[in-house]
Amino acid sequence: MNYSAIQLAIFIERTNRFIVHCRLVETGEVVVTHVKNTGRSKELLLANTLVAVNYQPSLKRKTAYDLVAVKKGEMWVNLDSQIPNPLAAEGILNGTIDLPGLSGNVTYLKREYTFEHSKFDIYFETDQQEKGFVEVKGMTLENHRIGAFPDAPTLRGLKHVEELRLAQKRGYHCYVLFVVQFPIINVATIHRKMQPALYDAIKLAVADGVQVLAYNCEVDQETISIKAAVPFDLKQKFIDPNQ
Repeated sequence: MNYSAIQLAIFIERTNRFIVHCRLVETGEVVVTHVKNTGRSKELLLANTLVAVNYQPSLKRKTAYDLVAVKKGEMWVNLDSQIPNPLAAEGILNGTIDLPGLSGNVTYLKREYTFEHSKFDIYFETDQQEKGFVEVKGMTLENHRIGAFPDAPTLRGLKHVEELRLAQKRGYHCYVLFVVQFPIINVATIHRKMQPALYDAIKLAVADGVQVLAYNCEVDQETISIKAAVPFDLKQKFIDPNQ
Protein backbone atom coordinates (compact mmCIF):
# COMPACT_ATOMS: atom_id res chain seq x y z
CA MET A 1 0.00 0.00 0.00
CA ASN A 2 1.46 3.32 -1.09
CA TYR A 3 0.53 6.86 -0.09
CA SER A 4 0.55 9.33 -2.93
CA ALA A 5 1.67 12.65 -1.45
CA ILE A 6 3.71 12.17 1.72
CA GLN A 7 5.47 15.06 3.43
CA LEU A 8 7.60 14.88 6.55
CA ALA A 9 6.61 17.00 9.53
CA ILE A 10 7.36 17.57 13.20
CA PHE A 11 4.57 16.74 15.63
CA ILE A 12 3.53 19.65 17.86
CA GLU A 13 0.35 18.66 19.74
CA ARG A 14 -2.85 16.66 19.60
CA THR A 15 -5.87 18.82 20.35
CA ASN A 16 -8.47 16.02 20.26
CA ARG A 17 -8.95 12.44 19.05
CA PHE A 18 -9.04 13.50 15.41
CA ILE A 19 -6.81 16.55 15.11
CA VAL A 20 -3.09 17.22 15.57
CA HIS A 21 -0.87 20.16 14.66
CA CYS A 22 2.38 19.54 12.81
CA ARG A 23 5.14 21.67 11.30
CA LEU A 24 6.13 20.72 7.77
CA VAL A 25 9.87 20.03 7.55
CA GLU A 26 10.26 21.51 4.06
CA THR A 27 8.44 24.82 4.56
CA GLY A 28 8.07 25.29 8.32
CA GLU A 29 4.32 25.77 7.89
CA VAL A 30 2.12 24.61 10.79
CA VAL A 31 -0.72 22.50 9.42
CA VAL A 32 -3.89 21.11 10.98
CA THR A 33 -3.83 17.36 10.37
CA HIS A 34 -6.43 14.60 10.62
CA VAL A 35 -5.45 11.58 12.72
CA LYS A 36 -6.50 8.36 10.97
CA ASN A 37 -6.60 6.49 14.28
CA THR A 38 -8.80 7.07 17.33
CA GLY A 39 -6.45 5.19 19.68
CA ARG A 40 -4.52 7.04 22.34
CA SER A 41 -1.02 6.64 20.82
CA LYS A 42 0.48 8.63 23.71
CA GLU A 43 3.82 6.84 23.45
CA LEU A 44 4.05 7.75 19.76
CA LEU A 45 2.70 11.28 19.49
CA LEU A 46 5.38 13.06 21.46
CA ALA A 47 6.45 16.67 20.95
CA ASN A 48 9.11 17.09 18.23
CA THR A 49 8.63 13.55 16.88
CA LEU A 50 9.06 13.06 13.14
CA VAL A 51 5.79 12.13 11.42
CA ALA A 52 4.57 11.47 7.89
CA VAL A 53 1.50 13.35 6.65
CA ASN A 54 -0.36 12.70 3.41
CA TYR A 55 -1.54 15.77 1.47
CA GLN A 56 -5.11 15.14 0.33
CA PRO A 57 -6.85 18.49 -0.24
CA SER A 58 -10.59 18.49 -0.94
CA LEU A 59 -13.51 20.87 -0.63
CA LYS A 60 -15.30 18.12 1.32
CA ARG A 61 -12.59 18.01 4.00
CA LYS A 62 -11.86 20.27 6.95
CA THR A 63 -8.15 19.44 6.80
CA ALA A 64 -5.82 18.92 3.83
CA TYR A 65 -3.48 16.46 5.58
CA ASP A 66 -3.74 13.00 7.12
CA LEU A 67 -1.24 11.76 9.69
CA VAL A 68 -0.34 8.23 8.59
CA ALA A 69 2.97 7.28 10.26
CA VAL A 70 5.23 8.17 13.19
CA LYS A 71 8.97 7.59 13.62
CA LYS A 72 9.65 5.64 16.81
CA GLY A 73 13.34 5.05 17.42
CA GLU A 74 14.70 3.20 14.39
CA MET A 75 11.33 2.23 12.92
CA TRP A 76 8.23 3.77 11.43
CA VAL A 77 4.82 2.94 12.95
CA ASN A 78 1.83 3.25 10.65
CA LEU A 79 -1.22 4.78 12.37
CA ASP A 80 -3.74 4.49 9.55
CA SER A 81 -6.64 2.48 11.00
CA GLN A 82 -8.14 2.01 7.53
CA ILE A 83 -5.12 0.14 6.15
CA PRO A 84 -5.17 -3.23 8.03
CA ASN A 85 -8.35 -4.50 6.35
CA PRO A 86 -7.20 -4.16 2.71
CA LEU A 87 -3.76 -5.49 3.68
CA ALA A 88 -5.40 -8.53 5.29
CA ALA A 89 -7.71 -9.18 2.34
CA GLU A 90 -4.87 -8.92 -0.15
CA GLY A 91 -2.60 -11.10 2.01
CA ILE A 92 -5.19 -13.86 2.36
CA LEU A 93 -5.89 -13.93 -1.36
CA ASN A 94 -2.25 -13.96 -2.44
CA GLY A 95 -1.13 -16.45 0.21
CA THR A 96 1.05 -14.10 2.26
CA ILE A 97 -1.32 -14.65 5.18
CA ASP A 98 -2.04 -18.28 6.03
CA LEU A 99 -5.29 -19.29 7.72
CA PRO A 100 -4.41 -22.47 9.66
CA GLY A 101 -6.81 -25.37 9.76
CA LEU A 102 -8.30 -25.04 6.28
CA SER A 103 -8.31 -27.99 3.91
CA GLY A 104 -8.85 -25.96 0.76
CA ASN A 105 -7.72 -22.73 -0.85
CA VAL A 106 -9.61 -19.48 -0.45
CA THR A 107 -11.55 -18.89 -3.67
CA TYR A 108 -13.99 -16.19 -2.55
CA LEU A 109 -13.56 -13.27 -0.21
CA LYS A 110 -15.94 -10.49 0.74
CA ARG A 111 -15.18 -7.58 3.03
CA GLU A 112 -17.66 -6.31 5.62
CA TYR A 113 -20.02 -9.26 5.98
CA THR A 114 -22.96 -9.16 8.39
CA PHE A 115 -23.42 -12.09 10.77
CA GLU A 116 -26.01 -11.89 13.56
CA HIS A 117 -25.42 -8.49 15.19
CA SER A 118 -21.89 -7.93 13.93
CA LYS A 119 -20.28 -6.91 10.67
CA PHE A 120 -17.09 -8.93 10.37
CA ASP A 121 -14.19 -7.54 8.35
CA ILE A 122 -13.79 -10.55 6.06
CA TYR A 123 -15.95 -13.49 4.99
CA PHE A 124 -14.35 -16.24 2.90
CA GLU A 125 -15.06 -19.54 1.19
CA THR A 126 -12.68 -22.26 -0.01
CA ASP A 127 -12.70 -24.79 -2.83
CA GLN A 128 -13.50 -27.43 -0.19
CA GLN A 129 -16.82 -25.78 0.77
CA GLU A 130 -15.37 -24.29 3.93
CA LYS A 131 -16.67 -20.94 5.15
CA GLY A 132 -15.31 -18.54 7.72
CA PHE A 133 -14.76 -15.09 9.12
CA VAL A 134 -11.67 -13.02 9.85
CA GLU A 135 -11.89 -10.07 12.20
CA VAL A 136 -8.95 -7.74 11.58
CA LYS A 137 -7.41 -5.49 14.23
CA GLY A 138 -4.58 -3.02 13.73
CA MET A 139 -1.87 -3.08 16.40
CA THR A 140 0.27 0.01 17.02
CA LEU A 141 1.17 -0.29 20.73
CA GLU A 142 4.67 -1.64 21.43
CA ASN A 143 7.12 -1.85 24.30
CA HIS A 144 10.38 -3.85 24.46
CA ARG A 145 9.54 -5.56 21.15
CA ILE A 146 6.19 -6.78 22.53
CA GLY A 147 3.11 -5.66 20.63
CA ALA A 148 -0.21 -5.36 22.44
CA PHE A 149 -3.86 -4.68 21.66
CA PRO A 150 -5.77 -2.57 22.52
CA ASP A 151 -4.25 0.78 23.49
CA ALA A 152 -7.75 1.94 24.52
CA PRO A 153 -10.84 -0.10 25.50
CA THR A 154 -12.91 -1.26 22.51
CA LEU A 155 -16.52 -2.34 22.99
CA ARG A 156 -16.81 -3.07 19.28
CA GLY A 157 -13.82 -5.41 19.40
CA LEU A 158 -15.25 -7.22 22.42
CA LYS A 159 -18.58 -7.74 20.69
CA HIS A 160 -16.90 -9.13 17.59
CA VAL A 161 -14.87 -11.66 19.56
CA GLU A 162 -17.99 -12.88 21.35
CA GLU A 163 -19.85 -13.35 18.06
CA LEU A 164 -16.86 -15.11 16.48
CA ARG A 165 -17.31 -17.72 19.22
CA LEU A 166 -20.92 -18.18 18.12
CA ALA A 167 -19.95 -18.49 14.47
CA GLN A 168 -17.23 -21.02 15.33
CA LYS A 169 -19.78 -23.15 17.17
CA ARG A 170 -21.99 -23.05 14.07
CA GLY A 171 -19.27 -24.57 11.91
CA TYR A 172 -17.49 -21.53 10.49
CA HIS A 173 -13.69 -21.23 10.59
CA CYS A 174 -13.06 -18.09 12.63
CA TYR A 175 -9.94 -16.00 13.13
CA VAL A 176 -8.81 -12.84 14.87
CA LEU A 177 -6.01 -11.34 12.82
CA PHE A 178 -3.76 -8.65 14.27
CA VAL A 179 -2.01 -6.59 11.61
CA VAL A 180 1.01 -5.24 13.49
CA GLN A 181 1.64 -1.85 11.90
CA PHE A 182 5.37 -1.83 12.62
CA PRO A 183 8.23 -4.22 11.79
CA ILE A 184 10.23 -4.79 14.97
CA ILE A 185 8.41 -7.24 17.23
CA ASN A 186 9.09 -10.55 18.95
CA VAL A 187 5.59 -11.45 20.16
CA ALA A 188 2.05 -10.05 20.16
CA THR A 189 -0.45 -10.24 22.99
CA ILE A 190 -3.59 -8.75 24.54
CA HIS A 191 -3.19 -5.72 26.79
CA ARG A 192 -4.95 -7.38 29.69
CA LYS A 193 -4.79 -4.40 32.08
CA MET A 194 -6.27 -2.08 29.49
CA GLN A 195 -9.33 -4.27 28.91
CA PRO A 196 -9.65 -7.40 31.09
CA ALA A 197 -12.98 -8.28 29.47
CA LEU A 198 -11.37 -8.51 26.03
CA TYR A 199 -8.61 -10.73 27.41
CA ASP A 200 -11.23 -13.04 28.92
CA ALA A 201 -13.24 -13.06 25.69
CA ILE A 202 -10.17 -13.97 23.62
CA LYS A 203 -9.30 -16.74 26.07
CA LEU A 204 -12.79 -18.23 25.79
CA ALA A 205 -12.77 -17.85 22.02
CA VAL A 206 -9.48 -19.72 21.70
CA ALA A 207 -10.89 -22.50 23.88
CA ASP A 208 -13.82 -22.74 21.46
CA GLY A 209 -11.52 -23.05 18.45
CA VAL A 210 -11.20 -19.47 17.24
CA GLN A 211 -7.61 -18.91 16.10
CA VAL A 212 -5.63 -15.76 16.83
CA LEU A 213 -2.97 -14.71 14.32
CA ALA A 214 -0.51 -11.83 14.11
CA TYR A 215 1.47 -10.53 11.13
CA ASN A 216 3.91 -7.65 11.25
CA CYS A 217 4.52 -5.18 8.46
CA GLU A 218 7.32 -3.50 6.60
CA VAL A 219 6.70 0.21 7.12
CA ASP A 220 8.28 3.46 6.02
CA GLN A 221 6.91 6.97 5.65
CA GLU A 222 5.27 6.19 2.31
CA THR A 223 4.45 2.47 2.25
CA ILE A 224 3.21 -0.46 4.32
CA SER A 225 3.09 -4.15 3.41
CA ILE A 226 2.57 -7.46 5.19
CA LYS A 227 5.90 -8.96 6.25
CA ALA A 228 5.53 -12.27 8.13
CA ALA A 229 3.71 -14.15 10.87
CA VAL A 230 4.78 -13.38 14.43
CA PRO A 231 3.95 -15.40 17.56
CA PHE A 232 0.80 -14.56 19.51
CA ASP A 233 0.95 -15.43 23.20
CA LEU A 234 -2.02 -14.63 25.40
CA LYS A 235 0.11 -15.25 28.51
CA GLN A 236 2.82 -12.77 27.52
CA LYS A 237 3.21 -10.01 30.09
CA PHE A 238 3.06 -6.47 28.76
CA ILE A 239 4.19 -3.24 30.41
CA ASP A 240 2.29 -0.24 29.14
CA PRO A 241 4.82 2.46 28.20
CA ASN A 242 2.23 5.11 29.07
CA GLN A 243 1.90 4.07 32.72
